[in-house]
Amino acid sequence: MSAEALREIEDRCIRRAVARQESLGLQSITDGEYRRGWWNHDFLGKIDGVEIELDEKSYKFAGSDDPRFTPKVKRRVARAQPMMLDHFRYLRSVARRTPKFTMPSPSILYHRGGRPAISREAYPDLDELWRDVGRVYREEIRDLAAAGCTYLQIDDTSFSFLCDEKFRESCRVRGDDPDALPHMYARAVNAAISDRPAGMTIAMHTCRGNWKSTWLAEGGYDPVAETVFNETNVDGYFLEYDSERAGSFEPLRFVPKGKKVVLGLVSTKTPALEKKDDLKRRIEQASKRVPLEALCISPQCGFASTHHGNLLTEDEQWRKLELVVEVAREVWGAD
Repeated sequence: MSAEALREIEDRCIRRAVARQESLGLQSITDGEYRRGWWNHDFLGKIDGVEIELDEKSYKFAGSDDPRFTPKVKRRVARAQPMMLDHFRYLRSVARRTPKFTMPSPSILYHRGGRPAISREAYPDLDELWRDVGRVYREEIRDLAAAGCTYLQIDDTSFSFLCDEKFRESCRVRGDDPDALPHMYARAVNAAISDRPAGMTIAMHTCRGNWKSTWLAEGGYDPVAETVFNETNVDGYFLEYDSERAGSFEPLRFVPKGKKVVLGLVSTKTPALEKKDDLKRRIEQASKRVPLEALCISPQCGFASTHHGNLLTEDEQWRKLELVVEVAREVWGAD
């Protein structure tokens, strides 16, 4: 199939997904990432100096032996050309409501492989890496803003992985301090978004893995909460809260005033439809730590972080999104 023929199919799928989201009443609209095979690799692999490699030693999802891939920094990184600017432009051209765009956090470049994934010849000093990576992200965000992007989401799984003791131990084994990493990742995120224009909202999503309805990590947000909520200069947080693996709402006490918390209460891993009363009860519980007006509700992650998808049908997916809108209207009383 030619690239042109593939793009026509992607365009058609995106138009359909956008129309369906808007018909359900969603106010921020995504393109479903139809042009990506993987939520992270497609973006990171477009950075000059980064290569996506098969990694037999990388993390394995629960019950899965499928091959995993890790981004490796082979040379000094740079942005030779826009990574996904054309993706956003098309989304904006077909969305009537706010087009929302997502990109993987810069921390993913380090967290998956650690220092061995970063060329010591290219970067003997990690501070130089983060300066270059920050510049790459700022350039992409600058062009997205110029194209009309006012809502950006940074997808960062590294923070939630550091809530799991087995991952914390794997960091120690490779020579990292798991207590220091959240601070380094927060600085990397801040450098990436430091030039965002006034009027651009930036939120950060974190989850414990989402692939073919499986997961990677478990554990409450306690080990990273204070750092994440107070050291990352974003406007809000999309937090996985659809299972006991995410722990309690207690860590939300560290969220400062002025920031939003989006409770990911609706699972994208299972077709079972949540009950409204259960969701409302969970929102009420969270409101004891964060004022209700600073809370929102969403699915816990995407319905397909990779082209493999999760174990539910499209109809089941749309019903869950419809449920999110219904609960939001009933709890907060607005579209």
